[in-house]
Amino acid sequence: MRLRNLTLTAASGAALLAAGVLPAHASSAGSTPRTAPASAQEGSVSAADLLAKVKSCSQISNGKYKTDDETSATVPVCGKNGAVFWKADMDIDCDGQRTTNCNADRDPWYQDDTAFHQSDGKPLKAESLPYVVVPSSSSIWNYSGAGIKGGGVVAVVYDNKVEYAVVGDTGPTKIIGEASYATAKALGIDPDPATGGVDSGVTYILFKNSKASPIESHSAAVSLGDQLAKQFLAAN
Repeated sequence: MRLRNLTLTAASGAALLAAGVLPAHASSAGSTPRTAPASAQEGSVSAADLLAKVKSCSQISNGKYKTDDETSATVPVCGKNGAVFWKADMDIDCDGQRTTNCNADRDPWYQDDTAFHQSDGKPLKAESLPYVVVPSSSSIWNYSGAGIKGGGVVAVVYDNKVEYAVVGDTGPTKIIGEASYATAKALGIDPDPATGGVDSGVTYILFKNSKASPIESHSAAVSLGDQLAKQFLAAN
């Protein structure tokens, strides 16, 4: 997890909640309050049902990963029928196409490319596309050898919510637990690339040999993800 100011994170979260109460153009007097934002529960499979299948870990990685440079290696990659999974933190990846919230001014670690690209050859858009970062292949674990590829569908579970994403980028060989700005925002996690993220409690379930097409279509990931999640429940 990238170091961040917890006070700033809390303040940012409060500001986001406050901003969501009313439309930007409305005043509180005499206006109709907005309903609470919809849950990030996507598809028909619940977070509880998915988590019930990943309580135990059959480790398939040769070692374990750190969640941050300064932490010890405690996170294994685990295998299940039709999927691999890990439980970690969530750092915010803002790499890819420059957008309002994902750029060098907002993200100290910003890079203008992603490991996997849209169907038109351009990098992905972290601000609008839910995607997950996998560790680059190493002696610890080779993601492609486990049936995981760019565009592969991922169920990201946090705080009783399910968000479907795609495998969109690769990261350091010894660190795990990172997803795009859009993934964090959908799950109610502070998406700020410099100060956001969450320290623990995120489960990443990656479905083997899957691919959303095109990779930039979130609706394709949700549709396929729901099918794969049902198959995952049945097979485990």
